[in-house]
Amino acid sequence: MERALIFAAGRGERMRPLTDATPKPLLEVAGKRLIEYHLDKLARAGVREVVINTSHLAEQFPIALGDGARWNLRIHFSHEGPEPLETGGGMRHALPLLDEAPFIAVNGDIFTDFDFSTLPQNPPGLAHLVLVDNPPQHPRGDFVLRDGLVHDEEAPRLTFAGIGVYRRELVAAHATGKFPLAPLLRAAMRQARISGEHHGGRWTDVGTPQRLTALEADILGKQGVVQQNPQVG
Repeated sequence: MERALIFAAGRGERMRPLTDATPKPLLEVAGKRLIEYHLDKLARAGVREVVINTSHLAEQFPIALGDGARWNLRIHFSHEGPEPLETGGGMRHALPLLDEAPFIAVNGDIFTDFDFSTLPQNPPGLAHLVLVDNPPQHPRGDFVLRDGLVHDEEAPRLTFAGIGVYRRELVAAHATGKFPLAPLLRAAMRQARISGEHHGGRWTDVGTPQRLTALEADILGKQGVVQQNPQVG
């Protein structure tokens, strides 16, 4: 896949006061902006065009990221105005910049070691979602993964990682404006049109200042181990 969408329009209320002056995806962890970790990984996976949806403090993104040339990418900005359009509305608004083929979409406020190059280029249904083990702050999870399909059931569930591959048909018929993506996904699940996979590696929802601090300590700690033991990794 050559195109990806990064969700970066939210206000980051739980991350305040840090997000009063800086959009959450532009916050730094271990000397690097959160969104830059995604851009690095997407470029290595073969993506060439990245759309970033913006709203809160939108003017900071072009200044910080430029046109994407430093990652061998072309970055386009899908500005939503002063009020974010939520995930569904944001994806719908960005469709003119995403072409006709399936595209990757990823939340701008997560940190992960997931390899985007392993995602299916042509998912069998309307979307393919990556699920992870439930973090402490979300013990009930979101969806059930069974036989390669994602279900909305009250069974031992996993958490949606904020990573997926989508067909534009999922949102294209919806009216423009503000709306969430989850109801459309759940409707497609009832028709067995959402596939998925489990990622057992590193994943963090960087939703609060405390989690940001913990993530930075973890990254720097691992970097220190590698530096002391050059053969590790």
